[in-house]
Amino acid sequence: MKEKINKLVYGMFGLKRDSELKPTEAFSYSIAGFGQNLICGFVSASYIVYFFTNGLLINPITVGFIMLFTRLFDAFNDPIMGSLVDRTRTKWGKCRPYLLFTPIPIALTTSLIFLPLAPDTAITIIVATSMYVLWSIAYTIIDVPYWGLATQMTADTNIRSNILTVARLFCTAGAGLISLIVPALLSNWLGAMQDADGNIIPGKELEAARILRERFIWVAVVISLLSIVPFFIGFFNTKERFYVNEKPKSLGHNFSLIFKNKPLLLIIASGVLGSARLMFMYSGLYFAQYALGSVNFLGFQGAGLFTILTFSVIPGGLVASVMTPYFARKYGKRNTYIVSHIIGGAVMLAMYFVGYKETWQLALVLVGLVISGIPQGFSNIITYAMIADSVDYLELHFNERGEGICFAMQTFISKIGMAVGAAISAFGLGWAGIVADDISTVTERAKDILWLVTALLPALSMLLSVIPFFFYKFNETEQREAVKTIAERKLALNPLPAE
Repeated sequence: MKEKINKLVYGMFGLKRDSELKPTEAFSYSIAGFGQNLICGFVSASYIVYFFTNGLLINPITVGFIMLFTRLFDAFNDPIMGSLVDRTRTKWGKCRPYLLFTPIPIALTTSLIFLPLAPDTAITIIVATSMYVLWSIAYTIIDVPYWGLATQMTADTNIRSNILTVARLFCTAGAGLISLIVPALLSNWLGAMQDADGNIIPGKELEAARILRERFIWVAVVISLLSIVPFFIGFFNTKERFYVNEKPKSLGHNFSLIFKNKPLLLIIASGVLGSARLMFMYSGLYFAQYALGSVNFLGFQGAGLFTILTFSVIPGGLVASVMTPYFARKYGKRNTYIVSHIIGGAVMLAMYFVGYKETWQLALVLVGLVISGIPQGFSNIITYAMIADSVDYLELHFNERGEGICFAMQTFISKIGMAVGAAISAFGLGWAGIVADDISTVTERAKDILWLVTALLPALSMLLSVIPFFFYKFNETEQREAVKTIAERKLALNPLPAE
């Protein structure tokens, strides 16, 4: 039995028994991703926007601008952080040190952005924005090197894909846990203040806001503490094998590598065009609370239904994530991305026109979300693996790896998506005219606007994201040839001693 388990575990990562990289190391890397996404799932999804609008009672348009400018500022910090990673020289390597020194600051700042401040004041807006900016900086410091570490652990594109697949599964588990717990808590907190249709009872809006302010901080503290240990596990049980103690390059030089890396530029373009494809994750909480208040499904109602919406995406995403290495080997990463996103975008477009107001319509929406999770699952692995391949492209053509600056572009893409998702969800709330302290603003027109933001925008964004990949040429065969050429070039420069 033990031998069968070992065979399964080694096969999961595509490793051989004599490989220096062991399954324990790959799992430790993945566990760090679980801790990271406990934080990311709580702050970077819709909960921070919801806390600002419904807890601190900040005007939705103001919140939209806070989200947009903070996340864009954060996104453009990523190349700087990537360059700092590439300039880092320690006995632990260039990426791992950040998994040791950053977890406590990120845990602290996560708690601070949920401070129970006085509602709807200028001081509250300033403090909340400042705390969010500090959190964004702390998160960038740990996010960029974490993903860059994958390229330092192995140069084999198949093993890398397998490692990233398992890591993304752990990340999904972390974010999924948050999506399960927080909406359930919201439903419980607000239950006594809701009418039969799941709406806040008129006159109870301020009490609901007070409860959100008082309780969100404790959820933030618990999640923050739980995230620390996984990062330490990732630090102590991984190893950088491609760490070179060469002279650090300048910030300007590292920036120039982005524009030399053609595959990376196409990945960035796809990410920017697809930045709204996860809108249903950001605006879905508002949609569930305001448009689906009268629906009771498995005991979930109103805001609690956000759990059902988000978990509908998970089955398709999990299946796709597990199957990514197979599809990548058989059809190629590029082709898998293109086909899955065309199908997913078409399904979401149909889902929008089907509507949501009748029970049968909502049932079809849930089926559509299951299918739309498939391209999300593929994308979660494929874009990271393709960026890892682009590191080899860069080394082949320019004799530099630049893991930090390359993977900074992955986090850049993610944060552009977060900026767009969080901002549009708040702007959509403002467009709909909904304010948290006046339930009478929830009209049928407002609900339809929330549906447009939740379903139509991600459909269009998903379809647009495939366009750059029609021009992507650095396939798996070219990557393997690149690794072989690089190895031969290094051997020629540093030949093995004669026996």
